[in-house]
Amino acid sequence: MDSSSSIRVAKVAKELIALYGEGHIILKPRAGKLGLGTAYVHGLQFVTGNFVIIMDADFSHHPKFIPEFIRTQKSHNYDVVTGTRYSGNGGVYGANFLASTLLRPRVSDLTGSFRLYKKEVLEKIISVVISKGYVFQMEMMVRARQFGYTIGEVPITFVDRVYGESKMGANEIIQFAKGVWQLFISV
Repeated sequence: MDSSSSIRVAKVAKELIALYGEGHIILKPRAGKLGLGTAYVHGLQFVTGNFVIIMDADFSHHPKFIPEFIRTQKSHNYDVVTGTRYSGNGGVYGANFLASTLLRPRVSDLTGSFRLYKKEVLEKIISVVISKGYVFQMEMMVRARQFGYTIGEVPITFVDRVYGESKMGANEIIQFAKGVWQLFISV
């Protein structure tokens, strides 16, 4: 997120805190853009329950799917429940296809980030993840499978971002391909 997007998201979060109270919504901003992995570690410091739901704050991930994540987790006691844009007859984007073909994690949407984790599972996985950038989400699922964690999937609809712009340029695509290859040779 660029700084103007971060400011808008923080403003909305503050409005939600005023509406629902500090006991339900906690805003813990970080100093600057430090990457997704550090955001997970930062957020984990404030988790008070046994489960963590991670989703984009720009409403690309609609909260209406959260009850289904919870039902799916409860019905099979999954360690991780991930949202999938590719369930059933859905399409497969190039990045997801490449990663799925090479890494074979048996998850239909490796590049998504709308997920529910058991807190201790997330802590274990995050402690060994080495990837940065767009490969981070894939490595999370690859490591989950490597440790024998169970993963369920919930079909979701992904909406293009409401705030900010996508940062997936040529350099990020190259870094993504390198990251997938590094995961392939290390797992």
